Order: sequence, then C-alpha cells, then structure tokens
Amino acid sequence: MEDQKIITRDYLAIERTRLANERTFLAYFRTFAGILSAGIAIVKLDLFFEMKELGFAFVIISPFILAVGTYRLIYVRNKMRQFHKNASSTSTEKVT
Repeated sequence: MEDQKIITRDYLAIERTRLANERTFLAYFRTFAGILSAGIAIVKLDLFFEMKELGFAFVIISPFILAVGTYRLIYVRNKMRQFHKNASSTSTEKVT
C-alpha cells in the first residue's frame, strides 16, 4: 500500500514538472511574439522613425528567444525521459 502512494506521488511530480516545462516554453513563445510584433510595428510606423534601429534589433533578437525556448523545452523533456527511464529500471530491480 505504501509503495502505491510513492508511485502516485512520483507520477504527479513528473506531471507537474512536464506542465511547468510547457508553461516555460509558452512564456518564451509569448515573449518572442511580443518582441517580434513590437519590432515590426516600430519599423513599419513612420511615427517611430528615430527608433527604427531598435525595431530592427527586436526583429533580429526575437528568433533567438524562440530558439532558446525551444532548446530548453527539448532539453528538459529529454532529461525527464532519461530520468524516468533510469528510475523505472532501478525500481524494477528493487522489486525482483
């Protein structure tokens, strides 16, 4: 009975970590979209002519933000799979 509680608790912890990883990626994506749209708006509007360089910088920087977010998503997902695979193999060895 105690083993089942530990397994359930561990499963829920893994799910929380997975969901947190997805939320982090969505935050990176939201930042990417905001900076990209701000950069395009600054470049396209003649009202912000003095800030055109800043607009170009935003447009250039935004794909890097998305790349970092995507890299983190994949890296953490792979680490979680690796940890889960190692944990499940050691738990089956203890049971037998």
